[in-house]
Amino acid sequence: MVNTGDTAWILTSASLVLLMTPGLALFYGGMVRVRSVLNMMMMSFGALGLVSVLWVLYGYSLAFGDDVGGGLLGDPFQYAGLRGLMEDLTSTEGGLPAMAFVGFQAVFAIITVALVSGAVAERMKFGGWMVFAGIWATLVYFPVAHWVFDFSLGDHVGGWIANDLAAIDFAGGTAVHINAGAAALALAIVLGTRRGFGAEPMRPHNLPLVMLGAGLLWFGWFGFNAGSAVAANNTAAVAWVNTLVATAAASLAWLATEKVVGGHATSLGAASGVVAGLVAITPACSSVSPLGAIAVGAVAGVLCSLAIGAKFRFGYDDSLDVVAVHLVGGLWGTVAVGFLATAAAPAGVDGLLYGGGVDQLGRQVIGALAVLVFSFVVTFAIATVLDSAMGLRVVEEHEVAGIDAAVHAEQSYELGVFGGGTPH
Repeated sequence: MVNTGDTAWILTSASLVLLMTPGLALFYGGMVRVRSVLNMMMMSFGALGLVSVLWVLYGYSLAFGDDVGGGLLGDPFQYAGLRGLMEDLTSTEGGLPAMAFVGFQAVFAIITVALVSGAVAERMKFGGWMVFAGIWATLVYFPVAHWVFDFSLGDHVGGWIANDLAAIDFAGGTAVHINAGAAALALAIVLGTRRGFGAEPMRPHNLPLVMLGAGLLWFGWFGFNAGSAVAANNTAAVAWVNTLVATAAASLAWLATEKVVGGHATSLGAASGVVAGLVAITPACSSVSPLGAIAVGAVAGVLCSLAIGAKFRFGYDDSLDVVAVHLVGGLWGTVAVGFLATAAAPAGVDGLLYGGGVDQLGRQVIGALAVLVFSFVVTFAIATVLDSAMGLRVVEEHEVAGIDAAVHAEQSYELGVFGGGTPH
């Protein structure tokens, strides 16, 4: 029998996670300069359209088909076109229809691809981004989703991190955030820095948009984390509360760090702290207590805030700090499970600080590093080949004048219409 309550929850959660991609578009769009707002937002919307189609054609099968390669890859033909899944009404032990799970996992794939775009804001061709996004989803995200999210059940054999390594990643610290952050770093290195990087200010053009986007991400993230229980149960409730308090703690910690280091607590810092907390608690929300979640979030707020300066020290132009927030936050949240997990939480595992020894910590570190290295190396190769074959970066005159006008033949604000001055 279909469990209608769980099905309703998972479809609601999928809808919440889908909202995160437009939320990300607002968050990223507000952070860039005015001449590239639409291009930045279009990268998220482009990912939404492209990955949705690829997921149906073969993505779901690569991620959740029967394993065909030592825990590394699902069978790409088993569910191609979602063959046979419309009739599968009880694909899980809990009685969840297969298509509900398909939809829930689809929106994870979409947001992960979209996250990468923040690292190459204001300088990547839209066509190049779309080609890259399709190839990256196919060669990197879909296989890593198999590693992390595909659990063996009955005769079905899933991925190696979920089953053989048994690392805990409840909702995607490795598959989503470390994966996207490592890819962002590789892509930013291949494309090079923006004109004027490090020499001229590149301030966000619209901070209210940034804060609105962060609010929508926080709202949608309850579907991301609590929905990953794949049931309307106690695990979902614990994940919901932990997501709330970790995020709140991270935002406060980011603001405090800003105040100490720079003398001001900023709206951009509050919004960025929210995202850092959400990232860090994602892998840990089923395995830590609410007090542990506060610790995860607070440390994430400090670490991610301080990590932003790394791009200036090392000379890579991660435009919107995907590396500092998603890679650093994802690494901390994944490894934090090994320290702060408590058997009293739904995952039922004790970390080092709760007497569990270093066993789980080792599993967490191996899983995190495996995804980081795989994503960085394969992304670097994809970007290098595409850059040689088609050129991924816009020409300098378009970068200077603005990608919106040159590529999309539009501009974000028609100021002259309102009598506010001449259009520019």
